[in-house]
Amino acid sequence: MIWHRLFRRSSSSDRLYYGLIRRIFGIVPNNVELYKLALVHRSASVTVDDGRTVNNERLEFLGDAVIEAVVSELLFIEYPEANEGFLSKLRSRMVSRETLNRVALELGLDDVIVAHPSSLVASRNNIYGDAFEALVGALYLDRGYETTGRVLIESVFARHVDLEALEQTEKDFKSRMIEWGQKHHRNIAFRSRECADHVELTPHFESELWIDGEKAGYGDGRSKKEAEQLAAHDAYKQLGIGG
Repeated sequence: MIWHRLFRRSSSSDRLYYGLIRRIFGIVPNNVELYKLALVHRSASVTVDDGRTVNNERLEFLGDAVIEAVVSELLFIEYPEANEGFLSKLRSRMVSRETLNRVALELGLDDVIVAHPSSLVASRNNIYGDAFEALVGALYLDRGYETTGRVLIESVFARHVDLEALEQTEKDFKSRMIEWGQKHHRNIAFRSRECADHVELTPHFESELWIDGEKAGYGDGRSKKEAEQLAAHDAYKQLGIGG
């Protein structure tokens, strides 16, 4: 498909887009038209010379796949000892709508997206992350996978995604159980107590997680916090939410 001249040429407009892509990705576009299209929401679709109506949805589809591939490769390298389950869950958080929306806003995409005003309100939870995915799709078509992967890792993820924080979030089963309880209108309570080892008299803690008055998980740790996390993890597995 020929991507050139999807829109009327405007030197001032082009300068804006060249500057935007240089700022976000650190590269000079070969085909700036791709990046223009990536920022056109379906509510502001453009009719081109051959009669087609175009917007960023196809680029979004492509960018979504590229981001997942790059993130998979990144995590595979960064966590050489991690199992498939851990890698899958961390990848899920890294490419989640919440993460991509936040990254898009930090990159300033909310100031450059072309959309009908009503769509910006109704779709505010998705539109920015979708546009970021579309930009990545444009970058892939413009520069190829190798450059796209390098740019995402060095210019975007390194600056806007804290892997350590995401990893800790992944391990925070207490928060996840509390969120699950709020979502499903269930009462979540922890009952914890300090104990002592009968041999060395080393303090440790036991914790139980109760859901609506029924015991659902147990944990034994060196601190109250650790015991509650283990109890929450036990309940998380028992409920089949994850493991």
